[in-house]
Amino acid sequence: MRSARDGNGGDVDAGYDEHDVAITGAKQEAAGVKAVMVSLRRGLAEMGPVRTAATLTRLNQRHGFDCPGCAWPEEHGGRKLAEFCENGAKAVAEEATKRRVTADFFARHSVAELSEKPEYWLSQQGRLTQPMVLQPGATHYQPIKWDAAYRLIAEHLNALSSPDEALFYTSGRTSNEAAFLYQLLVRSFGTNNLPDCSNMCHESSGTALIDSIGIGKGSVTVEDVANADVIVIAGQNPGTNHPRMLSVLEKAKANGATVVAVNPLPEAGLIRFKDPQKVHGVVGDGVPIADEFVQIRIGGDMALFAGLGRLLFEAEDRAPGTVVDRAFVDAHCAGFDDYERQTRAVDLDTVLEATGIDEGQLRRVADILIRSERTVICWAMGLTQHRHAVATIGEATNLLLMRGMIGKPGAGVCPVRGHSNVQGDRTMGIWEKVPDWFLDALDTRFGIASPRKHGYDTVDAIRAMRDGRAHVFIGMGGNFVSATPDTEVTEAALRKCALTVQISTKLNRSHLVHGRTALILPTLGRTDRDIQATGKQLVSVEDSMSMVHLSRGSLHPPSDELRSEVAIVCQLARAVLGPDHPVEWEAFTADYNLIRDAIADVVPGCADYNTRVRQPDGFQLPHPPRDSREFHTSTGKANFSIYPLEWVPVPEGRLILQTMRSHDQYNTTIYGLDDRYRGVKGGRRVVFVNPGDIAALGFTDGDRVDLVSEFTDAQGRLQERRAADFRVVAYSTPAGNAAAYYPETNPLVPLDHVAARSNTPVSKAVVVRLERSRSDG
Repeated sequence: MRSARDGNGGDVDAGYDEHDVAITGAKQEAAGVKAVMVSLRRGLAEMGPVRTAATLTRLNQRHGFDCPGCAWPEEHGGRKLAEFCENGAKAVAEEATKRRVTADFFARHSVAELSEKPEYWLSQQGRLTQPMVLQPGATHYQPIKWDAAYRLIAEHLNALSSPDEALFYTSGRTSNEAAFLYQLLVRSFGTNNLPDCSNMCHESSGTALIDSIGIGKGSVTVEDVANADVIVIAGQNPGTNHPRMLSVLEKAKANGATVVAVNPLPEAGLIRFKDPQKVHGVVGDGVPIADEFVQIRIGGDMALFAGLGRLLFEAEDRAPGTVVDRAFVDAHCAGFDDYERQTRAVDLDTVLEATGIDEGQLRRVADILIRSERTVICWAMGLTQHRHAVATIGEATNLLLMRGMIGKPGAGVCPVRGHSNVQGDRTMGIWEKVPDWFLDALDTRFGIASPRKHGYDTVDAIRAMRDGRAHVFIGMGGNFVSATPDTEVTEAALRKCALTVQISTKLNRSHLVHGRTALILPTLGRTDRDIQATGKQLVSVEDSMSMVHLSRGSLHPPSDELRSEVAIVCQLARAVLGPDHPVEWEAFTADYNLIRDAIADVVPGCADYNTRVRQPDGFQLPHPPRDSREFHTSTGKANFSIYPLEWVPVPEGRLILQTMRSHDQYNTTIYGLDDRYRGVKGGRRVVFVNPGDIAALGFTDGDRVDLVSEFTDAQGRLQERRAADFRVVAYSTPAGNAAAYYPETNPLVPLDHVAARSNTPVSKAVVVRLERSRSDG
């Protein structure tokens, strides 16, 4: 790997050779002094010493800015001086970098040339500095004035035969204020086509939880996790994806909690945590986290939860009244009898086959749950990106309901969200299926007529572009091309558009996969100072646990030509909707307090927003199951989920592949080429395979292979996708399972391989075969 450091707009050489990748062995601990040193080194390289001090000392502080990385919440009360993790520091370094992508950069590099660069190289070039346009037939992006860019978008949108021919994508980085105005613009224009990143991650969680408890959000606080007796962490890797969670788990362990980790791969953060802010994290051995590691086969989680349910019923038979919380079930639940009947009939041999664990461990975990008076179940994409994801999450929730673990301190459901404000976006109305009561409130407040027809989610948006039913794509944040499945199909779909628009902070692949006309609109980041007509502006975000708090950028923006997302949305709205549109767009641009007042009028739980969000820790949105054991479901009660048992068998001679992040990555942003915890250095095209499978398939550790996914299309025809040239790495995975990084493996995930009901891409269960790579001779 080579990485020159250029803070003045020159190209940054981030070339590398995947054949030079080194395998150093997986780590057995997370964080520690090494994490501190990596954070500082990245900060100094990207930002220099002054900006490093200015950003990291304000990151996640009450009067600072919210981390642009994950959505794990801050604990209430006093904050530590270093209230951030290694990956949070990397995210800030990426955004606050001194490197710049100017008009000269685009003049030097054609789109075709940039398209050949890897994602890592693109992200290393620095912050975008001015609006750019790619005209039909042009080879290079060229500068464009803001007003001309708005007019160009307005011309394309207003020329459509229907508003539903436009797509408005949103990333979880967007603030509450920008998200609220964005959906207001879209609905004023006349469509509910608001796909967002949640469609690809926790849509299955929301779908399952709305069915079960009436609200698609977690029911616990940080304090609940810290005071739980048992914490089940399923399909989640906090050491890399939510590192600040580890300090809460350490606190829970000190309070006597038992942690059960359920994952196909052993993850360093769930083995041992070394808190660099404590003595034992610097000179000691740190704190063991997982008391029980359930190394489950990919897709076996539903069977695990069903099997545990059966064992809990058997324990209730042995000691009636000690396991099932009959008072809670009788008063607050529906469907228990059907659940009990189905669960008692679960075949334990099937459970053991589906999960790959032995009966002894299954019974140990059941005993842990039986002894617990306060249980929290946490999960992430390891559960949500399966064909039977909604059913799996419903089955996990069933375990909590039968034990009365919803609406009591130290217990509940905890879907751990990824991007920093993805939950806030949904609260603000970024949803293609938003309920009518939200639209009624929006129409009453603004005097508009919102459409009621449901819009496209992410997968359906790709299908619409592919099929010629959508012609304009506007993305506010994110990297749509690299985040979505079936890369070749997605890229071809975007290229069929008349116009693609990317509102971005940094260069990414989505700028290079474009419609006939393309725009790049540079925006402020979370770290940047936002000055409007009434002075410095603040924005707000919502974390994974429904806490809403302020974020205050402090750095001078990379360019005077950058505009805030709020300003871009408002100015675009006026250009598209005309001078007579009733929304006060100019006033909202000038004063974000007015946006929050409007949110208070529309969004439940946001009354007196401007006052409450300025409290030291912000305010918490209402959650009826948590707050009062009220369940706003179809039955008025918490519903037990009844689904047939599903799991993922391994076809002969094939593997089940899960896609995942490296430790040097957040979502689609590649910070570097190392995965320190898994022992990979200098490359990303690796596939982790069980040693027994490597031998059985006729390969050896270190071979180069192509990954070929296999699936049956709607017509019953066998189809394939290919991702070339991966190094085989012998690793502790369950037999028949494999893992590799995305976005490199996104081409293997078919567009129609989606979760039932949530339509989430099934990126965690792809049938693949290994073929020897031509480059391996």
